[in-house]
Amino acid sequence: MSLFIERTGYGPVQLVLIHGWAMHGGVLQPLVDALAEHCTMYLVDLPGHGHSRHCKLPLEPHACVQAIAAATPPAYWLGWSLGGLIALTAALEQPQQVRGLAMLCATPRFVRDGSWPHGSDPALVRQLATELETDYHATLERFLALEAMGSADPRAELRQLRELVFARGEPELRVLQEGIAVLENTDRRAALPDLQVPSVWIAGRRDRLVPPPAMAWSASQCGGHYSEIAQAGHAPFFGHVAALRQALMPLFRADDVSTASDSPADGSPVMARLDD
Repeated sequence: MSLFIERTGYGPVQLVLIHGWAMHGGVLQPLVDALAEHCTMYLVDLPGHGHSRHCKLPLEPHACVQAIAAATPPAYWLGWSLGGLIALTAALEQPQQVRGLAMLCATPRFVRDGSWPHGSDPALVRQLATELETDYHATLERFLALEAMGSADPRAELRQLRELVFARGEPELRVLQEGIAVLENTDRRAALPDLQVPSVWIAGRRDRLVPPPAMAWSASQCGGHYSEIAQAGHAPFFGHVAALRQALMPLFRADDVSTASDSPADGSPVMARLDD
């Protein structure tokens, strides 16, 4: 089966969007709606997730980058949470394909250690990996609660995440395990000074999974632009989409957003299934 990528929006800016662990592209719909006039977007369902549920590509950054880059034009790339590790990998390894990088509640290393005080507790990541084997749904519920924690209205955000997470079917256990390995083992900190494309790093001040200091540090290492959304947690596209849209605008070139060319007459989105 092919990797599913939905093409939507009608603006002149080309933008690839990559979701986080256990989710699918549809979870980013509030942001998609807010950017439709400015961007033509390529909304990815990662392997084993959503409409890519039967895609056998491994959930591994290099493999995902190759598949997405082969199916999309040169564009800005936005990655949320785990998706940020994939977008960052693309910007480092295929700068000809990535015009600019938006890291949304995402850093080059997810777990903390002696050299990285800003990450998440490695015991939490190992616990998620262990619990996946014994109680799949309870593990996802636990992670959703962590994502909603810290937001201005955590109950409402958790309710939205619950409604969306299975809207395109359940993710495969295989890719959930592979995603845990990516979160546990990936470390691109040393490569940040080599980043050749402009970048924005957008944090939620109340994020309990990806601490804002980690993102501020990361932006400083590559000359990126750091923004912090005061009342947001790990999912700023819920309830803070206007602030998120504003934080993204410095990334796009002025001539990219000055006109909205190539728009369909009725403004309707286009959907396409693109091969991996």
